[in-house]
Amino acid sequence: MRFAAPSAALALALSLSASMGTAAPRGADPRAAALVAEGRAALASGDAQAAIDAFEAALAVDPGHTAIYLELAEGARREGMQGKAIGYYRVALEREPENLAAISGEGAALVEKGAVEKARRNLARLERLCGDACPETRELATAIARGPQPRVLTAEAIMPDAQVSQSN
Repeated sequence: MRFAAPSAALALALSLSASMGTAAPRGADPRAAALVAEGRAALASGDAQAAIDAFEAALAVDPGHTAIYLELAEGARREGMQGKAIGYYRVALEREPENLAAISGEGAALVEKGAVEKARRNLARLERLCGDACPETRELATAIARGPQPRVLTAEAIMPDAQVSQSN
């Protein structure tokens, strides 16, 4: 009998903490959701910079919503800023360590950057979490099979230095 009260208190505490861990993720602030929709439309039309601007505004409105980091990462990848995208994916993974979209996206950005071995580690992690059949695993496996894309050089990037020669 002397342990009944402490046992009841401990059982109550454990049941409350267990139910907190299974709570559904909260939705985005409605203003942030509107900005995310605006950013997605800009990405669909090919304007990655406008999309990034909208996603950053959404993040300012609702900094606690992890999905916004995934959208920012996608915009950064489309702009060719894979390093920045990897940073956004890692923030999302700090918040939600088993976020399949973040693991897959980070892996694809790593492939684009040339870090194929690191991307394979992400693929192995995805296979452990959701198996071979989940869409994130298939997308990353396809990106790894494609390999890093060669960088496109512009004429300005390979312009020789101007040299002045003196004629006699």
